[in-house]
Amino acid sequence: MVAGLPMVAMPLAAGAAAWEPTKPVEFVIPAGTGGGADQMARLVQGIIAKHNLMKQSLVPVNKSGGAGAEGFLAVKEAKGDPHKIIITLSNLFTTPLATGVPFNWRDMTPVAMLALDQFVLWVNAEAPYKSAKEYVEAVKKAGPNKMKMGGTGSRQEDQIITVSLEKATGIKFTYLPFKGGGDVAVQLVGKHIDSTVNNPIEAVAQWRAGALRPLCVFDDTRMPYKTKVTDKQSWNDIPTCSEAGVPTDYVMLRGIFMPGGVTPEQVAFYVDLMKKVRETPDWKKFMEDGAFNQTFMSGKEFAGWIEKNETLHRELMKEAGFLAKP
Repeated sequence: MVAGLPMVAMPLAAGAAAWEPTKPVEFVIPAGTGGGADQMARLVQGIIAKHNLMKQSLVPVNKSGGAGAEGFLAVKEAKGDPHKIIITLSNLFTTPLATGVPFNWRDMTPVAMLALDQFVLWVNAEAPYKSAKEYVEAVKKAGPNKMKMGGTGSRQEDQIITVSLEKATGIKFTYLPFKGGGDVAVQLVGKHIDSTVNNPIEAVAQWRAGALRPLCVFDDTRMPYKTKVTDKQSWNDIPTCSEAGVPTDYVMLRGIFMPGGVTPEQVAFYVDLMKKVRETPDWKKFMEDGAFNQTFMSGKEFAGWIEKNETLHRELMKEAGFLAKP
């Protein structure tokens, strides 16, 4: 056990009766409908039902209020209840840091990292910009606050990336927050905003339909997927933002947590369940369609990653001026 960290799953003793849910399990989604977390959670639920991976049903419930605080507090208050799990994204860190809401990831039990999600700079396909460099130059030429960047929530990952982009290039956007990534993509298709930093899965349908154009990915390496998404481009064809002269990197957690106070056997059930989900063709297709980094972690390794990234987010948000006042 790592000092100061919540309990993490340990192997079951030989011959021990394996725990499993005895009633339907609530699957909390601390984000709006249509966004990346919502899509992933509902896919997990669908895979479990389709392949009969769990005797009880898994019931997705969106609790997006207060930038996800509603969902996190619901899980915090369910201490000891193994029939409630939550999918997490970067608001695991950003919401308590930005709002001061009485919640910390240590109030929950880490189960598993399912994947890491990328962020892409998107513009409308009818816009004249063919590269991130061209777009940055256009924003600079337009003047401060003339161009609109849409994102999910305020003082969350989308706005953190936007501020990092501004600091790296000397430009300034008007940032417009929306409830979820699905809504953000719709706003960009409708030309109500000039750009977004949506996750791949949140904008792939609009890209495939020819409505949006990706300019760069906010990571230090290109996405590995080389199957064509459109007639001309694969995810791998999208340059990194650093390649395009915009040195800004950021990836986001897609993970599963339980309330605090649960047993190692209960955690082990969900770790095993998520491993089974990841082995299905449905999951593998979703990973490629959404260009995810397929890193998987559980136990102490996952808890250590979370602790490191909490520190990183505190530093990023302090630099952006987003930390809640004491």
